[in-house]
Amino acid sequence: MADTRLQKYYRESAVPALQKEFAYGNVMQVPRLQKIVLNTSLKEATQNVKLLETAAEELSLITGQKAEIRRSRKSIANFKLRENQPIGARVTLRGHRMWEFLDRLVNVALPRVRDFRGVNPKAFDGRGNYSLGITEQIIFPEINYERVTKITGMNIAFVTTASNDAEGRALLRALGIPFRQ
Repeated sequence: MADTRLQKYYRESAVPALQKEFAYGNVMQVPRLQKIVLNTSLKEATQNVKLLETAAEELSLITGQKAEIRRSRKSIANFKLRENQPIGARVTLRGHRMWEFLDRLVNVALPRVRDFRGVNPKAFDGRGNYSLGITEQIIFPEINYERVTKITGMNIAFVTTASNDAEGRALLRALGIPFRQ
């Protein structure tokens, strides 16, 4: 399969720039994106499973890959949650689909967010991985606004091979993620 536009940019421009910035001796030391995980959960899914199926369908439309329904691990009485009850949906993207999704996220979806000033630069986990919360799924052009029954948010986790936050931030910035100043 041919490289995507962003993947080609990463190989030709971002890798040499990162190698020079962090003084890596070998190209294989340069951090890279391993996977992107999209996750959504609905508290209303405990009463209405159809909402969860719709959310999983929308996640599949956004990513181009079938979403996996996630179930609760344990019962929590205060949340009216029983063990093994459907509660969320998840998609893990790797390879070609990952690069396509990242390209669409950066160039199409994020600019459609109302009052967008950039993403939070502090949402790193200490090991170079980044989490991004999105409050509305309708920022993606694949979602038909007329068919949306409930506005749901999602968490997008970028898993990298970076060893620390500075390397991860530099990688994601080179890939076009617009961090807030």
